Amino acid sequence: MVKLSVIVPFYNVQQYAPDTLRSLRANAREDFEFILVDDCSRDGTPEILARAERELPGAVLVRHEQNGGLATARNTGIDRARGEYLTFLDGDDWLAPGYYDRLVSSIEDLGCDFVRTDHVQCTGRTRAVHRVPQGRRNVVLNPRGSILPADRSTSVDYPYAWAGIYHRRLVDRGLLHFTHGLRTAEDRPWIWKLHREAESFAVVGLLGVYYRRGVASSLTQIGDARQLDFIRAFDQVIEETAKDREADRLILKAVRTYCAVMAHHLGSIERFEPAVARQLRSLCAAALKRLPQDVLTQVMDAMDPQRAARLRRVRRRPTTSRTVSV
Repeated sequence: MVKLSVIVPFYNVQQYAPDTLRSLRANAREDFEFILVDDCSRDGTPEILARAERELPGAVLVRHEQNGGLATARNTGIDRARGEYLTFLDGDDWLAPGYYDRLVSSIEDLGCDFVRTDHVQCTGRTRAVHRVPQGRRNVVLNPRGSILPADRSTSVDYPYAWAGIYHRRLVDRGLLHFTHGLRTAEDRPWIWKLHREAESFAVVGLLGVYYRRGVASSLTQIGDARQLDFIRAFDQVIEETAKDREADRLILKAVRTYCAVMAHHLGSIERFEPAVARQLRSLCAAALKRLPQDVLTQVMDAMDPQRAARLRRVRRRPTTSRTVSV
């Protein structure tokens, strides 16, 4: 039986894929499988993955005929996975040797639905440890209890899918798949759904994932229209949270997070192409009008003046009936 399925999407990462694959080899075990999803790469990545299929123990190579984005690639991997547990890695990141062995031991010892871990962010030669914003470690918790408080960073603000391990029963319950086609912020509706609907989770102080920040081909570095998918992602968070049995308690946190991300993008609008920048302003204006206005006013009154001013400026923009989504 396969103990762990590791889902790794790749797209145009020929510079980094060899490091990623070497780190997977240093984590191989006879009951682990590595599902390598080539999301229609157009550089040398397919040749690198073809070699890995032959040389990496447990490798399963899947190729997309069309580029679908990270969410769709991860879903392809989930659908092919056979493991009792699942985890993720991005095609330009890497792992410490033996990390997955320790990760599996942690979830088996705790017996919960999912476990979240810290990670190391790598920007050039700089290394920084980023920790799950949850103070209680190595104990099983109710995921709902880690959504709030609204005015502090919590576990739903740490959405990285690769920073954890997930029991197969989450797949069976429909909680592990991502929203098809989301090009960015795909992990935001995903992490909120996990924390609203899963039954148990834990946080462990286990370091082993090295997240490569500032990759030129990453969507976080590219100011094109795909970045605007964050609107669709957070609209989904708001819509689903509004239907929750505890919507009155949770919606403030959801709106607050949405507004913070909008303010962030508006604050760096110069990196977008001019047409995309105009679309960003219009989409943010429409999104602000869709939010519950009493909650929005409360959130904006509590924000720092600079960020609140950005949102107030776009809130006053006229919108058309067509400016409703990306």
